[in-house]
Amino acid sequence: MFKEPDTDFDCHRALAPDGTPVRDDPEDGPDERVGQMEQLFRAMLRARRFDERMLTLQRSGEIGTFAPIKGQEAAHIAAASCLADHDWFVPSFRETGALLLRGAPMADILLAKAGWNEGGAMNEDGRTLPDTVPVASQLPIAVGLALAGRRRGDDAIVMAGFGDGATSGGDFHEAMNFAAIYGAPVVFLCQNNGWAISTPRQAQTASATLAQKAHAYGIPAAQVDGNDALAVTEVAEAAVARARGEGTPVMIEALTYRMEVHTTADDPARYRDEEEVEKWQDRDPIDRLAAFLKDRSQLDDGMVESLETQIGEEIDAAWDDARARIDELRDGSDAVIFDHVFAAPTGPLERQRREFETLEKEGLLG
Repeated sequence: MFKEPDTDFDCHRALAPDGTPVRDDPEDGPDERVGQMEQLFRAMLRARRFDERMLTLQRSGEIGTFAPIKGQEAAHIAAASCLADHDWFVPSFRETGALLLRGAPMADILLAKAGWNEGGAMNEDGRTLPDTVPVASQLPIAVGLALAGRRRGDDAIVMAGFGDGATSGGDFHEAMNFAAIYGAPVVFLCQNNGWAISTPRQAQTASATLAQKAHAYGIPAAQVDGNDALAVTEVAEAAVARARGEGTPVMIEALTYRMEVHTTADDPARYRDEEEVEKWQDRDPIDRLAAFLKDRSQLDDGMVESLETQIGEEIDAAWDDARARIDELRDGSDAVIFDHVFAAPTGPLERQRREFETLEKEGLLG
């Protein structure tokens, strides 16, 4: 009479933790994607080094709290690499690597993390939204973008990133339901890093997998090793093709791990064992991809050293740019807090702005 919850998800893998291919497909095997994987390696290393610099800047008080991506580079960068330029990418707060991949300037990201609106646009010419901090609130927006595009005759699809904790939020379920009912071409990308802040995966949902939650809404889903850039690429390419071709949603659950803090306001040592972190360090997505490429003579230590230098110089220049812009902005009026509240300012808002500017000129603002 009763059917047990479905647990028949085969986690898709292409590379073992040591970079060795787990299969050999003659037509579209790993060796056919070496060039593509080299580009992904560059993007992932660039994202990690930028992430590490942001952590240093935050610890020194130069920028505010943010969510590090260390350990999760493959899960979101490889997935986002499968999008076309005219597709939309809707991030949560741990997809900085995808923002960089899609053209967001480092200086703008740094400006935003330092608390300035002027950095929030990220990429005005592209279809990439800024970070979303409220959990799962971006998902209904992603569905709306996809449906609006279809009504305009646009073949663009939307990829929306979120964490495992978001699957317990109401916005996730509403977005999935609407996407399925109305046929929204959305790729729901779940980065399941095992922790919803300090709550372990098994304590925040009883589902055997997160992917199977999609089935409740009639949405196809796949589970993939999120630390395997090649496997993520294969699954994401299929998901994007399906969403674009059929005009329907699909979900990916990428199994990965957050090797740093949840945010810089967090201390993971209070709720997880260091042994767990060390175990996942052996599955580092960048090390895995580097081993694969080196074994095929597509990468060597000299190339990595040169790339490290190039990335370091780029980050230095971005911070110099951001710091100069911050110095200029500090000399301006704080009335910018009234900008971007509404598309067209309301009467009360304009009155408040005038009162604020008067107090500011008189030096009465503390």
